[in-house]
Amino acid sequence: MKMSYVAFCLLLALLLGETQVSMGITCNPLELSACASAITSSSAPSAACCSKLKEQRPCLCQYVKNPNLKKLVDSPNARNVANTCGTPFPQC
Repeated sequence: MKMSYVAFCLLLALLLGETQVSMGITCNPLELSACASAITSSSAPSAACCSKLKEQRPCLCQYVKNPNLKKLVDSPNARNVANTCGTPFPQC
């Protein structure tokens, strides 16, 4: 059930498109798909997950403000993954 929710959120994010932040980074929540299993199952995040999370960090507040992504991105497991990767959430 949780994986279908994650897949739905990621598909929805794809449909919503990408946006740019001031630093020239493309905000694309699909970039965080490498973290889906770590977020949904509390397993250790992969190196790819941590790399993408660091890359997408400037976008996290934007993702949290999106009602379609908030439950996934702002979950306790997502914050634990971010902390494990050394990329704590910014203050939004």
